[in-house]
Amino acid sequence: MIVADANLIAYFVIPGERTKEAERVRAKDKDWVVPSVFPHELCNVLGNYIRRAGMPRDRAVRLYRRGLPVATVRHLAADPADVLRMVEQSGCSTYDLEYVWLAMKLGVRLVTTDKEVLDAYPDVAIRMGEFA
Repeated sequence: MIVADANLIAYFVIPGERTKEAERVRAKDKDWVVPSVFPHELCNVLGNYIRRAGMPRDRAVRLYRRGLPVATVRHLAADPADVLRMVEQSGCSTYDLEYVWLAMKLGVRLVTTDKEVLDAYPDVAIRMGEFA
């Protein structure tokens, strides 16, 4: 089991230069979990594709629906005091720290491409290529 961040899942479902790397992560471990903020983050990623890359809305909706079942949403509510303490220590966003907190709580790795998270939590977070 791993905690997969929204970008890993986006790379997995949106064909592109990082898709093969995401597929290697999936081949190594198919049990992906995410915090409850994940559907909103995936929608945001796809919204960026619409705004910046001109992705058609209908395609973005199909990719969103394809991405949701890739991981299991764990409805463990992170303690806001824990997350805000982590903000003080790391400077990472609260959204990113929801993934870190979940990985810590479950005792598993967070597979991510987020440099701030990787730098702040090297014992929890791991790059896609290093994991695969």
